[in-house]
Amino acid sequence: MLKKFFRADEGFTLIEVLIVVVIVAILAAISVPIYVQYVEGARAADPQATIGAIYNSCKMYYQDNSEYPTDVDELENFEYLEIDLATLNQWEFQIVGAGDQLDQIMATSTEKMKGGAGHVIIFEVRTGRFTGYGLPSDQGFD
Repeated sequence: MLKKFFRADEGFTLIEVLIVVVIVAILAAISVPIYVQYVEGARAADPQATIGAIYNSCKMYYQDNSEYPTDVDELENFEYLEIDLATLNQWEFQIVGAGDQLDQIMATSTEKMKGGAGHVIIFEVRTGRFTGYGLPSDQGFD
């Protein structure tokens, strides 16, 4: 009676196994790029927040001095801004424009950032938009 339940030809065929492997490969091919974009976006969130703080500090500096600062160190020296050491270790910030014109605020990743060095995030003051690493663009994510 027990022999009825156990057949000699049990198991998966080669075709069934190949179909499962192909389905898993397709799912991996779709999900890995999405995950990478998610991680890059998360890494870009810290410098975006810091750039926002730099921009607000630049506006306060301008109200007090009738000109924009030339660099981020100037904002920190006059106590308009304080950036966390962890953020400064991973990103370098630069103000583009001087005098009565502020064009851009840029962040460039350093070697200590887990995503690698040389990634750039740019805040365009005129348009109020961010572009660069971990952010959507016309061609997808940078």
